[in-house]
Amino acid sequence: MKLFEIYKLRGEVFTVEQKRIHNDIDDNDLKAIHVYDELDGQIAAYARVFLKQPGLVTFGRVVTAPNFRGKGLGNELIHQIMETIHDYFPGNKIEIDAQIQVEGYYQKFGFHSEGEPYIHISTPHIKMVHEAL
Repeated sequence: MKLFEIYKLRGEVFTVEQKRIHNDIDDNDLKAIHVYDELDGQIAAYARVFLKQPGLVTFGRVVTAPNFRGKGLGNELIHQIMETIHDYFPGNKIEIDAQIQVEGYYQKFGFHSEGEPYIHISTPHIKMVHEAL
């Protein structure tokens, strides 16, 4: 049932709230490590981490449930993501496709932008990288 809750949250935020028409569920879900926080029996924050290609790890679908925002769960989730990368993908460079509005947020965790912004699923994004852990 946790998988259903994760897909429901991702759909509510990435498709409905952000008005992005796309298939949120993809083959990366099968190979990803799914990282999440649970509060009051609900998925409160979530992300997936996976090897994008040899030597390069990524994470995405980073989301905090609307009713749990403003409680610091995003910071906690990023720490969990980085710990997961350290434990399961040591020595791999980290590269993410970040929505432009959270570029500064990821910079606080040691990420830096590369290249120019681009549109991905109707939303401005920027490639961000972090050294290997």
